Amino acid sequence: MLKQRTLQTLTRAVGVGLHSGQRVELTLRPAPPDTGVVFRRVDLPQPVDIPVSATAVTDTRMASTISAQGAKVHTVEHLMSACAGLGLDNLYVDITAEEVPILDGSSASFVFLLQSAGIELQNAPKRFIRVLKTVQVQEGEGDNIKWARLSPHHGYKLSFEIDFQHPAVDSTGQRVEFDTETGSYVKDIARARTFGFTKDVEMMRANGLALGGGLDNAIVMDDYKVLNSEGLRYDDEFVKHKILDAMGDLFLLGRPLLAAYSAFRSGHAMNNRLLRELLSHADAYELVSFEDERQAPRGLAQLAPAW
Repeated sequence: MLKQRTLQTLTRAVGVGLHSGQRVELTLRPAPPDTGVVFRRVDLPQPVDIPVSATAVTDTRMASTISAQGAKVHTVEHLMSACAGLGLDNLYVDITAEEVPILDGSSASFVFLLQSAGIELQNAPKRFIRVLKTVQVQEGEGDNIKWARLSPHHGYKLSFEIDFQHPAVDSTGQRVEFDTETGSYVKDIARARTFGFTKDVEMMRANGLALGGGLDNAIVMDDYKVLNSEGLRYDDEFVKHKILDAMGDLFLLGRPLLAAYSAFRSGHAMNNRLLRELLSHADAYELVSFEDERQAPRGLAQLAPAW
């Protein structure tokens, strides 16, 4: 049987929120089988649990926000991406503010935290959502078109293309495909940082956003070049971060996908629309598990090694 996974022990991190600039403490704890990922706002007078699901997403401006009972957690996508990349099914996330810490702007720090806590197999079948027929959402047309699509695939692979028309971005790879069967999330995707432009940062700060952002947790560009002295971590770091984000956004479904995801200029809003579109067609997906591990897609059956 291909089993569910949780942590062996708890682990903690302290950081600041990218947009709020607030100090926040995060405690990641093991959870029983079939719990899923549950964020818990422990700073409130009465702690509130926010289980992840496609319908728990209530805001997608600049990040993915989930809500329940009036409580919110912003910027969940990097931590969710790490959970997806490591195949974690069940996790409690205790948080002392309303935004997940940005740490270094990638998911690598979350991967390190999760792996240092150890990953434990649980005596319950891992359940996947298998896409049975293609679903797609799109916006605009011509030069303004953007779209995202899920198609049937025995495994999990993602392809993404960006189009920013900026000298620093144009000089890098703008399309990437990542297949969990042949690639390593930890090596190939996890270190890709979020990115922004100085002109946007000034506007965002005027609106109370990006208050915790800087060169230590994002790639920052002026009109011509990358301002970070160390440069890029990958030749195609921009589009790889979009894959990282998409993996986090899609894992808000609450279960891992068996599907091929492809997108052009998509973002948090469109990724969530795509999940809701999938769920609106009962004949487009099914819930599956694997009694025989050998029948599961190879990349999803193996535990990610510690680094």
